[in-house]
Amino acid sequence: MADAPILIDSAKCMGCQKCVKGCGFGALSMVDSTANKLGKIAAVDPSACKACYACVKACPFGAISEVRQKIYGTENIEEYKNIWVFAEQTNGVVAEVVYELLTKAIELKKERGEGCKIAAALLGSNLTDEVKQSLIAAGADIVYVVDDPSLKDYEANVYVDAVAQLVAKHKPEVILAGATAIGRAFFARVAVKVRTGLTADCTMLKVENTENKDTGAMQMLLHQTRPAFGGNIMATIMTPNHRPQMATVRPKVFKKAPPDASRTGEILAEALSLIAPQTKLLKTVTDPDAINIAEMEILVAGGRGLQKAENFKQLFKLAELLGGEVACSRAAVDAGWCPVGRQVGQTGKMVAPKLYLCFGISGAIQHLEGIRGADTIIAINNDPMAPIFGVADLGIVGDLFEIIPALIKALEERKA
Repeated sequence: MADAPILIDSAKCMGCQKCVKGCGFGALSMVDSTANKLGKIAAVDPSACKACYACVKACPFGAISEVRQKIYGTENIEEYKNIWVFAEQTNGVVAEVVYELLTKAIELKKERGEGCKIAAALLGSNLTDEVKQSLIAAGADIVYVVDDPSLKDYEANVYVDAVAQLVAKHKPEVILAGATAIGRAFFARVAVKVRTGLTADCTMLKVENTENKDTGAMQMLLHQTRPAFGGNIMATIMTPNHRPQMATVRPKVFKKAPPDASRTGEILAEALSLIAPQTKLLKTVTDPDAINIAEMEILVAGGRGLQKAENFKQLFKLAELLGGEVACSRAAVDAGWCPVGRQVGQTGKMVAPKLYLCFGISGAIQHLEGIRGADTIIAINNDPMAPIFGVADLGIVGDLFEIIPALIKALEERKA
């Protein structure tokens, strides 16, 4: 049938039914025909066919072929080069996730091969040489600088316009951004404007030679892996026919390398004609109680094993004595014992503290993914088979309601 993803040649079909058995979607069936001795040939239901092409391989007579649809993608896709990182900054301070992404970009550059460069796109007003040089020291070969008064404060419409213009002019193959409040707010709009895809909250990135399922050609594609279905599975997404390939990554997913002050690179000033801001920043109010657990070097975390919200008071006391902060698992948030801002895991925050001390956390895969950057993990749980012990540097099987008070007492005596 003309509107199906496959074409069946009735002159070659012998009615063996191997294609019917090989179809996992029930899209193929046998119909009466005088074309062969068996009096049957294969027919396809276009609405059920998922274009997996298993039937093409299953047919021993070469009677089934793929119908290639016209591919609507980025024109002159081969012109798109290099790996970019959006260099988010606020009041002249570059976000830590930028340096983490530049470190990852160095790995991706090696995978991409010869001729690939790393670029940082820096937007702002009155940007200092120190900020620009810090990006080169972190791994950028080129820094594209858009220094304009309209970029002094973040305004989504202007940021989208600026990045979209840079993409149109320089044609990057890949753009990475931090999954921060700013990154989440405008980066998807950039993808829409430049007519490409975006994978959000990636936990793994790699460049690999991959077959384009639409054209059959081999391409070096960015494999963008992120949690899906509430973190229950990991999905790897690719953008074979559109450029740039865009992804956001949460802070602390990748570790940053120490800066190399000896590195050299180009700093290119970009004079763009930007749209006028549609909103105006009148005042910035900082929440004095806001805590970013992703920046903490010591975290004391609690899970379902704490049994009730009141028991988190002891964790706060212990964290205070250790000079750290309190974090929690998703189970504690769902139970209403702890605010979501303190949640660790794929659906919370990725953390990389020097010490992660956790009580009553069993260690679901989503939580373990969130703490993989921790230097030292100490786990206390009364279940010796808890998965958390599989990643812990030190595991203690015991009653947390006895261990926490004992730790508090020992620390108080030491400080006395």
